[in-house]
Amino acid sequence: MPMNIVIVESPAKARTINKYLGKDYEVVASYGHIRDLPSKDGSVKPDEDFAMTWQADAKSAKRLSEIARLVKGADKLILATDPDREGEAISWHLLEVLKKKRALKDVKIERVAFNAVTKAAILDALAHPRKIDASLVDAYLARRALDYLVGFTLSPVLWRKLPGSRSAGRVQSVALRLVCNRETEIESFKSREYWTIRAALKPASENALTARLVTLDGEKLDKFAIPDEIRARELEAALGQAEFTVSDLKKKPQKRNPMPPFTTSTLQQEASRKLGFSSQQTMRIAQQLYEGVSINGETQGLITYMRTDAVQMAPEGVAACRNAIAANYDNRYLPPAPRNYKTKAKNAQEAHEAIRPNDFDRKPKEVSRFLDQEQAKLYTLIWNRAVASQMSSAEFERTIIEIAAGRHGLRATGQVLVFDGFLTLYQESRDDDKNGDEDMRLPKVSAGERLELQKLDCNQHFTEPPPRYTEASLIKRMEELGIGRPSTYTSTLTVLRDREYVRLEKRRLIPEDKGRLVTAFLENYFDKYVEFDFTADLEEKLDKISNGDAQWKQVLREFWHDFIKTVEGISDLRVSEVLDTLNEAMGDHVFPPREDGGDVRQCPSCEDGRLSLKVGRFGAFVGCSNYPECRFTRQLVTINGKDAPAQGNGERELGADPETGNMVKQLTGRFGPYVQMDSGVEGEKPKRASLPKGIDPSEVDLELALKLLSLPREIGLHPETGQPVTAAIGRYGPYVHHDKTYVNLKSWEDVFTTGLNHAVALIADKAKSRSAPVALKELGAHPEDGEPVRILDGRYGPYVKHLRTNASLPRGTEPESVTMEQAVELLAARAKKKPAAKRKKAPAKKKPAARKKTATKKKA
Repeated sequence: MPMNIVIVESPAKARTINKYLGKDYEVVASYGHIRDLPSKDGSVKPDEDFAMTWQADAKSAKRLSEIARLVKGADKLILATDPDREGEAISWHLLEVLKKKRALKDVKIERVAFNAVTKAAILDALAHPRKIDASLVDAYLARRALDYLVGFTLSPVLWRKLPGSRSAGRVQSVALRLVCNRETEIESFKSREYWTIRAALKPASENALTARLVTLDGEKLDKFAIPDEIRARELEAALGQAEFTVSDLKKKPQKRNPMPPFTTSTLQQEASRKLGFSSQQTMRIAQQLYEGVSINGETQGLITYMRTDAVQMAPEGVAACRNAIAANYDNRYLPPAPRNYKTKAKNAQEAHEAIRPNDFDRKPKEVSRFLDQEQAKLYTLIWNRAVASQMSSAEFERTIIEIAAGRHGLRATGQVLVFDGFLTLYQESRDDDKNGDEDMRLPKVSAGERLELQKLDCNQHFTEPPPRYTEASLIKRMEELGIGRPSTYTSTLTVLRDREYVRLEKRRLIPEDKGRLVTAFLENYFDKYVEFDFTADLEEKLDKISNGDAQWKQVLREFWHDFIKTVEGISDLRVSEVLDTLNEAMGDHVFPPREDGGDVRQCPSCEDGRLSLKVGRFGAFVGCSNYPECRFTRQLVTINGKDAPAQGNGERELGADPETGNMVKQLTGRFGPYVQMDSGVEGEKPKRASLPKGIDPSEVDLELALKLLSLPREIGLHPETGQPVTAAIGRYGPYVHHDKTYVNLKSWEDVFTTGLNHAVALIADKAKSRSAPVALKELGAHPEDGEPVRILDGRYGPYVKHLRTNASLPRGTEPESVTMEQAVELLAARAKKKPAAKRKKAPAKKKPAARKKTATKKKA
């Protein structure tokens, strides 16, 4: 019986498709990308025409071996990975590895792509196979090489010139610059006062309307025309004496059209606004809906592919959507012709259509019982948006009433919803929505009608700074600038948080000081590479590669030629020069104005020293130029979003220890705030404990300080070993410890509350998770002694093991390609090195002893 092997990315997708195909097919999962560039220098070699070294981790190597075994006995290999650039890359990687394993002899190879995990879509894709799209693969290779070269070239420069920095990236650094620039705008914003005047006016037979003052002496009122309360009260008095008459009345019909179905970025934005989901959370749930969920015992995909920048549904999707509208709403809600949408994205090529339900007859209420709460919410959002996109426009009647008040004029505006159209199902949200009087229903009035003044309100306002970015608004801005693509938005935001360059507070992105330092460094020394236009232009070149309009290596050559020159140009730059530059670039932030109006750079401790940025093991801080004579330091980073207290040699006494009577103090050093207990003995060092991350120094009291100073805390003795189990707070956070096992705790409070049973359970779980090195390949018995020879995956990469001899594989060697003959040679070469090392050490120990004996004899 012929056997066809179908490879997809995920096991969930594999299970779904397996049920659609017959016994002649076996669907297996690659579990995403099967190999990547190793995280070390030299994985991309510009001097060798950008040769790239790929490596599979232990788990991927094991899966590849299983896939190769299946393919060797198959008639056909069908690569059915996702229909975008990343999916094409996975298929290409699979093919390359299987070629090296010689698993493709006499095996027919096909590439299929489908936009929905449904039986019809799968069978249609199998009926129309194609070859791997070389242009998409080239675009992937170029993008991956660029990201690697920027990261592994720029990050070491950061580490050397700006200690404490984590990394830099081609897209992440530009996204970080957006967040930092917005924070700078907010900090430099000067609020301006202005006033508005509104009047409550009542017609003869209707309810009152509210009108605002819009003209003074026939001139249009500028926003700041009423700058203060004095002017506002003058106008209030004048209006109080005026007669109010309707001078003009206009009514205009208006239509509001629906938004197109979701793209990746608009789905992330709306899920953030409406559901409070992070971009990462949104994509995880969308992936589940795409790959399939169990409905009445059958696994079915619910939505089309979720990484796309296309806004138009496929024709069959549009037809099904219109049928659903006709079946569920009256004729007015279905427009005469289908709606067509055109993308505003720079290059919409990542997938075939917008995100939509696979079956519009699966209404959210009917499907929700088969989904968890998050899945149900997101599916409802996608279904509503897609259906609304093909519904009739909403119709309004907009009314504008102009009112004369002597020499001044007022205006009342409002609109009435005449026909809800698509709004019956869906209304798009906006960041920082500010509703004015637009939706106010106005009473019926006629031109020339006099209105009775009931009330005048003078309202004070202040201009506000631009809002901080949310994940949604940052993604929208990146899309507008052409930075990144649908598959990169989520990973970019995740990296910024993981590197602690930004934090998320009340769904707003706030840059940490280390993020601002990195941005300032890059703006001053690598400005071109964090420019929005440059990054967008590079994205366009990558898109040209994917369309077959550019050569990927030529794009890399052009980029690398200038980039490496810039890097080499600052190689001799000293850290002190970098800090001087950052002192100027970040002066307003690092050195805020003093209350007494004095010199912001003057040291408050020694007075003749100059404050400056300094760098230490844990990052940047502010210190005095007279160090070490003056030890004034001030923390640069913020704590819980509050500015760190400017403390140097100062201190805060918390009280005396009840047991010893020794004074307990809180201080701040270059590594942050800490508590200290005086020893009471001259010359003896005081006991200290750093404040855990998340504690506000201003809220530390004597009780908490004594708790921290009492660490490590002995929880009890381990029931099996009799050795103590302790809890403490270390450099990497809170933990429990027993023998040589350390287990992280979730919160610093757990250090004081974790009991022995819980601690023992945590330690046991950690011990279970430790496993022997994974065997990547069994080579068989050694030709000399018959003992097994294996290739294992170790901490520093794959290696050959025989008895007690371990030999690392040469860089770039695929474990599966190693033969017994090669392994024996590596083991022999390693064995020869061992005795040599011992011989070198032995004489070194004997020589001093021999000299000592000789000297003793002479003395005797």
